[in-house]
Amino acid sequence: MADRRIYIDKAPGETRGVVTLDGRPERLLIERGGETWPRLGVKRRARVTLVDRALGLAMLDLGEGQAASLRLKADRAPPVQGQSLDVEIAIEPQGGKPAVARVLPAEAEPAPHPSSLEERLKLLAPGAPVILDSEARAAADEAEDEALAVEHVLGGGVSLAIEPTRALTAVDIDLGSGGTDGKRAARQANLTALAALGRLLRITALGGLVVVDLVGRGHDGQALAHAAQNAFAADQPGVAIGPITKFGTLELALPRRWRPVREILCDADGRLTVQTLALRLVRAIERQARAAPGARFVARCAPEVAAAAAGSVESLKGIIGARLEVVPDPALRSDQWDIASS
Repeated sequence: MADRRIYIDKAPGETRGVVTLDGRPERLLIERGGETWPRLGVKRRARVTLVDRALGLAMLDLGEGQAASLRLKADRAPPVQGQSLDVEIAIEPQGGKPAVARVLPAEAEPAPHPSSLEERLKLLAPGAPVILDSEARAAADEAEDEALAVEHVLGGGVSLAIEPTRALTAVDIDLGSGGTDGKRAARQANLTALAALGRLLRITALGGLVVVDLVGRGHDGQALAHAAQNAFAADQPGVAIGPITKFGTLELALPRRWRPVREILCDADGRLTVQTLALRLVRAIERQARAAPGARFVARCAPEVAAAAAGSVESLKGIIGARLEVVPDPALRSDQWDIASS
């Protein structure tokens, strides 16, 4: 039986929630102060602002400065501009596109506020124990690293590279130069990689078309399809698994639900945002402060990071006491900082 656990890391400016599967991160949810978007499963009373029959879409005003789109159904009369609808968020905003909503049945009661991060984690891992403090911080850091990594070493010479593009997510399975290219080794490498791929795509929150470049040739399609079904069982309903192509690739279609973790942590060029770096700085200061209670800390960092960290730093002072100063240093890059204590 799969062992799932929930970890919640609360830090100034950010709360991160992790679900682990057999000790490895499987889900990562992030909430930041000042950052809001329509969350999966949230129910709202929305107002129709635009109906575009040519595109088959209606645009919705969810209130609180949030918007969503609604896909029109061919077998239903479209809404009209100004109409009020009770909707549920089916897909969080991603790829520069707004959230996608679905209309609730008439008897459903719209909830005015989204559920808490802890409640959403418990829906993903019912009955799992909740772990806080230093263990949660370590689990959240590991989850971020895995979500942002391109290459994942799986052991036995097998590695897996995951690279999202605008059109699809490309996955490359590699047996490595130290292994053999024999049919049995290739088969085992593919099975090992597919078993890990489900968890890794869940931690990244990637969906849509996934193309997997398999190792070797002459694949056992039935065995690999069964492995993929098991790996993505937690993502059902909505997973479609295609046959292996003559080019040795396996295609999957995964439901898009959550905002991809990369879009939260990184900018459009794939670099960590200033806000992400600022929050990492605050956590680094907090870690050192807890290790040396009573000490005074001076953190030097790039000016833009200091500005982004200002609110979280004030919150941190309330936790560790007024023993902290953040000094902007134009000589430092945004991903560099120095924390000195006295």
